[in-house]
Amino acid sequence: MSWLDQYKPKVVSLAEAVSVVKSNDRIYISGNAATPTLLAGGLAQRKDDLRNVEVNHILMLGEDPLSMPGMEQYFRHNSLFVGAADREAITEGRSDYVPVHLSEIPSLFIDKVIPIDVALVHLSPPDEHGYMSFGVECAASKAAAESATLVIAQVNDRMPRTLGDVFIHFSKVHKVVECSEPLKTLKEGGSSELEQRIATHIAGLVEDGSTLQLGIGGIPDAVLSLLDGKKDLGIHTEMVSDGVAKAIDRGIITNQKKTLHPGKVVATFVLGSDKLYEYVHNNPLFEMRQCNYTNNPFIISQNVKMVAINSAIEVDITGQVCSDSIGSRIYSGFGGQVDFIRGAGYSKGGKPIIALSSTAKNGAMSRIVSQLKPGAGVVTTRADVHYVVTEFGVASLHGKNLRQRAEALVAIAHPKFHQELEQALRRPEKKVVRSEATAVT
Repeated sequence: MSWLDQYKPKVVSLAEAVSVVKSNDRIYISGNAATPTLLAGGLAQRKDDLRNVEVNHILMLGEDPLSMPGMEQYFRHNSLFVGAADREAITEGRSDYVPVHLSEIPSLFIDKVIPIDVALVHLSPPDEHGYMSFGVECAASKAAAESATLVIAQVNDRMPRTLGDVFIHFSKVHKVVECSEPLKTLKEGGSSELEQRIATHIAGLVEDGSTLQLGIGGIPDAVLSLLDGKKDLGIHTEMVSDGVAKAIDRGIITNQKKTLHPGKVVATFVLGSDKLYEYVHNNPLFEMRQCNYTNNPFIISQNVKMVAINSAIEVDITGQVCSDSIGSRIYSGFGGQVDFIRGAGYSKGGKPIIALSSTAKNGAMSRIVSQLKPGAGVVTTRADVHYVVTEFGVASLHGKNLRQRAEALVAIAHPKFHQELEQALRRPEKKVVRSEATAVT
């Protein structure tokens, strides 16, 4: 009997596939561009049959029917990274948030800290040997699938077959729903003049032969656009974007000088355009890995001249970084910021960078503040921060005392807030009215 004869009986209707989920189950749903919207929608239709299903996930894209108002008695999110799909539910107390480093999430499932009953994943069609790829998102989905009691797969003929530690054999999957639907995309928004100014300062820190980690947004895209003339750059990151693909085509990223996985782009998810998804399909240049590998600080640090570029909501004048909340209101998550900031810090010649605009709300509020807002969480500690960059320059903090740090950070704050921040420096015992920061969306 061929493997195909064994695979075909696993292909079932959507209703039959999601029928395996029971009340009080803990489930995992893959995220980013691999969010299995078909399975999530089918599960939502079963709500009247279910109670108290815990939904674990990282970042989910698109509208999430499981977190809509009124669904909390049937499904309760246990979000490992909050996004637009579940932010409102978190704020209103209908869902929960777990602060955790991305590098540690797979072990939550493997070690049964969060045991998974059913994993709902989004896969490519099986190859000639019966192996299916997790495609554009490996992250923690592979660990969840390998740890779950049951695996339900949305198998999409439009999911790229990416390469690396990213395969699951059909025999490990219990139910399959086949489909042909476009993946979630991230439209390139370009970079503003402000983001270009910030990126100019960052680009000046990037040396030939550096390995880069970049995330989502206008600043990373702007940095990539400003690296012409740099030689033999590499990529070890969470996310591959359209900007990375363009930099490869321009010959800026060659990966040839990487000290770990030379010649390869190492990542854990891909998010961008349909063209980008076609670019990574069966492309041996890209090696997809689980996030307990890509985000392990000791793995990251093996890349000489590792440059990690991450963002923040606000930074206080001692260097503490808040990037997951606006005050006590959860906005996103830890993600891989600390993983890469520490990995770059341990790297020989590495540069951990926090980048942000100096103000928010059209210049009304400073994002360099005397104190973080009440309830704000510290994601990256002041001991971990080496560089903070705004449009006004670079503050180098590593090895500096609190007074020196504060002076450097005030210097890159918006000039109209200098007096207020300098007052906090001169009279630290007095309470200073803070300029509150808000998130950049």
